[in-house]
Amino acid sequence: FYKKMKDVKTFLTEQNLTVSKILLGTLLAYIIYLLIKFILYVHRLRKVFGDVPGPEKHWLYGNLHLLPSTNSHDRIMFGVSNCNTYIRYYVWWTTFAKTSLTVCHPETVKIVMKTSEPKPTGFMGIYRFGLPWLGEGLLIAGGKKWARSRRLLTPAFHFDILKPYMAVYNDAADTLVGNLRRYAEKREKFEVFDYISRVTLDVILRCAFSYHTDCQKEQGVRHPYVKAVEEIADEWNYRARKPWLYPDWIYFLTDRGRKFKRNCDYVHGVAEDVINQRKEALERSGKSDRKYLDFLDILLTARDDNGQGLTPLEIRNEVDTFMFEGHDTTASAISWILYSLAKHPEYQKKCQEEVDQLLQGRDTDDIEWSDIPKLEYLTMCIKEGMRDHSPVPFIQREFTHDFELDGETFPAGTTVSLHIFGLHHNKHVWENPMEFIPERFTKDSIAKMDTFQFVPFSAGPRNCIGQHFAMNEEKVILSKLLRR
Repeated sequence: FYKKMKDVKTFLTEQNLTVSKILLGTLLAYIIYLLIKFILYVHRLRKVFGDVPGPEKHWLYGNLHLLPSTNSHDRIMFGVSNCNTYIRYYVWWTTFAKTSLTVCHPETVKIVMKTSEPKPTGFMGIYRFGLPWLGEGLLIAGGKKWARSRRLLTPAFHFDILKPYMAVYNDAADTLVGNLRRYAEKREKFEVFDYISRVTLDVILRCAFSYHTDCQKEQGVRHPYVKAVEEIADEWNYRARKPWLYPDWIYFLTDRGRKFKRNCDYVHGVAEDVINQRKEALERSGKSDRKYLDFLDILLTARDDNGQGLTPLEIRNEVDTFMFEGHDTTASAISWILYSLAKHPEYQKKCQEEVDQLLQGRDTDDIEWSDIPKLEYLTMCIKEGMRDHSPVPFIQREFTHDFELDGETFPAGTTVSLHIFGLHHNKHVWENPMEFIPERFTKDSIAKMDTFQFVPFSAGPRNCIGQHFAMNEEKVILSKLLRR
């Protein structure tokens, strides 16, 4: 009996060794397969992009060592320098295994913006780093998901919806003016962006979500939501420049990763509070009592062709996206326009005279819907401000098919960076691009421009859905400030 048991044990041991060898061999074969696949991928990259013009690269970390590490302004201006050197497009190597084509001329930008190609969200795609924050909202979503969301949300920005918002713009701007008056009276310095970001946050919360807060009444410190969004955006930008932080399992073990997650949890909490309050209000009063549906109403009630509404996660993603895009970029634009007008008092005076003339003889300083097209010179200054200090410096797309650029064919999977700031400062496109010249945007000048020469809100099918909302808001807030 014992001899038979020993024989069985020996047999099983031999079988286990055989299985182990098979598993080990399979694992090694798979690793070799992945290695060969990676080598072929890198070889293909070098074959496709090796002769494309661009900055000199390092064999391992590509062009990353060329990026100025001091501040974001220097990095943006480094990109502008490249745009002026290579004129139409150039290749940028993030590492030896990752490239992107940077386009910076109307004729090359057009090829990309005329499509609805998705944002890159793969392992090395920079929009992946924003997914924990914004999810697959309208900014990041691609393909059918983006098309469905765009179709459902477009009615929220119809002119009939935008008109009633004028009262909110005026009221919020009045609060801003009151907050700034004490600094003017005492001639004290203050951080402009802190107050402008509060008024734009107030506006987007009230207009898009019917959500009222005291965010403009808290003074002296940056609003916690604004601060969290600023830190999230900065961290997104930081991680994109550090390939060793691309793996989530590494990044979220770091202090920076944990702080990023805490900030995301906080802004998600704010978004969910906004959603829950609106749901409760709808349950109490019903949408029939409202003169119009705001953005959140449409999110909660919209149905696609199959009768399907948005899931709770999809709703939160869109709320996060529009709370961010609806206040941050607009606040940046207004702040820089104020800076430019302060540097050029002659332009500031023209804007002020235009506003004063428009409001002459009225009992109120409120800007009405019919006044918007009459603010012609202010509009020129706003557009020049957004050219000179583009609120969104660059965006990316990932082509799902082969495409041509200046006669060269590039394969599907290619990432293309649209350097909006570089396009707006390309000396081969604009005369004296570093100077602030509002007259670039007279009606005659605009008529002669390429459609894709000035794209602060992007262009084509994936343009900014809320650009008219933002422009109207900027005109009202700036008019109120100029009136004082």
